[in-house]
Formats: sequence, structure tokens, C-alpha cells
Amino acid sequence: MTQPAVASHPTDAVAAYVATLFAALGDRDPHDVLRATPAELRQAVAGLSPEQLSRPEAPGKWSIRQVVLHLADAELVGGFRYRMGLAHDRPTLPGYDQDLWADRLRYQEADLEAALDDFATLRRSNLRLLAGASPADLERAVLHAERGEESLARMMTMFAGHDRVHLNQIERIKRAIG
Repeated sequence: MTQPAVASHPTDAVAAYVATLFAALGDRDPHDVLRATPAELRQAVAGLSPEQLSRPEAPGKWSIRQVVLHLADAELVGGFRYRMGLAHDRPTLPGYDQDLWADRLRYQEADLEAALDDFATLRRSNLRLLAGASPADLERAVLHAERGEESLARMMTMFAGHDRVHLNQIERIKRAIG
């Protein structure tokens, strides 16, 4: 898969993270992945006990519950970023500390079913927004605080890779916790 509109001047760690997202996506169509993830996520957690959902794969790692909450919050952030990019000229977008969010927003105590519903609703809203964007709209640039300049198309592709990274993480956690 060709990576759209490369970000300018990312640090090595950020570049490695972005490469991980693209590798996880592989040759899958980003639109297909974005559409399929809500159902795949729900299937990935189906039948797990509260204990399994809350057990991290190792000390200092996230549980499945925390991963699901992260995906829901990331989709909220993504919706904001898409809207900023479509409505403003080269807006600066902040990064955020996902571990701080997980801790201070109490992901481990959150209602999993509500998070799954939130994720699905936010994803539907974002897909509707993106479906209405023209090819020129998707090439609009944003200035991400950590990744530099990138197009909305690149951001969308990265979100699809992000989905795959976390679906793979859930499967890895399930194997680790038994």
C-alpha cells in the first residue's frame, strides 16, 4: 500500500510508531478497515468474563477494557482532528498522552458495553463526514504537534492501522491471560 502524504520532520520514535501503523494495515483498504472495526472489536471481546476484560497481559500493560476505552477516546480525538482539518487551513493539532488518559479517565473502571457503543457511534459519524469529503478535502493538511504536517487521507490511513494494531493487541492479551 502506498503511504499518502508523508509527514514532515517526525522524530525517530514517532516515525517508528507511524511505520508500525502502516505495517499493521498492510495492503488492506483503509476504508474497509475503518468500516469493519466496530463489529470486529465487539466480536473480539464477546464472551470474555469481567476478570478477563480487566486483566492486563503483564504488569504495566493495558487490559482489554483499557484498549477498548482507548479506541473509543481515540475515535473522539480523530473526529475532532478530521473536523479541524476540513474546516480550518493547516490547523495545529495537539497530541495527547494515552497512558495519562487511561489512568486519569479511569479506563479500568469504565463500562465496556458503553465504550463499544461509543466507539461504533463515533466511527459511524466520522465515516459519514469522510464520505462527504472530496479528494481535494482529503489532501488538506494539518500540523500535528508530534508528527508534523500530514494530509487528512494519511491521518485516516493511520487510524485504520491503529485499529489493526489494537485488534492485534486484544488477541495477544487474550492469549497471554488464557
